[in-house]
Amino acid sequence: MDPCDLIWKNGEFVPWDDAKVHVLSHGLHYGTGVFEGIRAYETERGPAIFRSWEHFDRLQKSAELYYLQLPYSAEELRLATHELMRRNKQASCYIRPLAFRGYGEMGLYANAAPVDVIVATWPWGAYLGDESAGRGIRAKVSSWRRISPAGAIPHAKASGSYLNSILAKTESANAGYDEAILLDERGFVCEGSGENIFVVRDGEILTPPHVASILDGINRKSVIQVARDLGYTVVERDIARAELYLAEEVFMTGTAAEMVPVREIDDHEIGGPGEVTRHVQAKFVDALHGRADEYLEWLDFVDVAAVDSAKGRDGAAIGAEEIESTDETIGRITPAA
Repeated sequence: MDPCDLIWKNGEFVPWDDAKVHVLSHGLHYGTGVFEGIRAYETERGPAIFRSWEHFDRLQKSAELYYLQLPYSAEELRLATHELMRRNKQASCYIRPLAFRGYGEMGLYANAAPVDVIVATWPWGAYLGDESAGRGIRAKVSSWRRISPAGAIPHAKASGSYLNSILAKTESANAGYDEAILLDERGFVCEGSGENIFVVRDGEILTPPHVASILDGINRKSVIQVARDLGYTVVERDIARAELYLAEEVFMTGTAAEMVPVREIDDHEIGGPGEVTRHVQAKFVDALHGRADEYLEWLDFVDVAAVDSAKGRDGAAIGAEEIESTDETIGRITPAA
């Protein structure tokens, strides 16, 4: 991980190395946290965060599902992210908002433990490798099933839930594959360890429905809309495991991975990136980078004109002790009432 100058933490911009938590923080012990993965892209019109409103709204909803009262509104966190990118001088980056129960109380029911919130940004390349978007990846159906809605909340992007994904990802990596595919508790195709999945059969694009324990991916929604706008039929339905091997094409979508073809599953060759995948992928990438006018509403442009005002006279990033004295337009964000 390449460190940046600053991280936003509980309303203040602090130096990267000073963004610390107590070892007895509740979230560290029990996984009581929710997070988002967001990307900002460099475009001809300046830096733009992809569908930031939807991401911060989902963060808020995930928190509500796990009884975490966020002390900041979605809009406050969005604006804090803008300012963080300006101060870190980033034209593109990965963005990680995280809300978790902090230090103050231990035990499973610990409502007195405060909810801490951070936003970090850093440069992060292709999650599944530099060649993944072009060449495609090899995947393995995991022996681990996706968490059941009878025991947790798959629709929430919760920290503790990702132990399930880590088991599947580790298993696939140790076996020499790039990614894992999880089945739901019924045995139907669910998703990757960190991506939603799409299958092309008989000219239709299929993707598992919400009842298959998927995370309602924002890139998933975007690709569904792009595909339909291009004239493809997209069907949300249960998908049998064998349909993966019989598919004409398979691809995955996610913020970190973006959109990647799957060329092989369980040593069954799918045939490489196909025509449908390439067609949708090209338009989706254009949307990410601001080259598709019809999807410009998805982009949250960051005004970088103020970046110099967030710098010291020597050009170095302002430290936390200096931030409190800067003008109010770039000062602290106070918790929502």
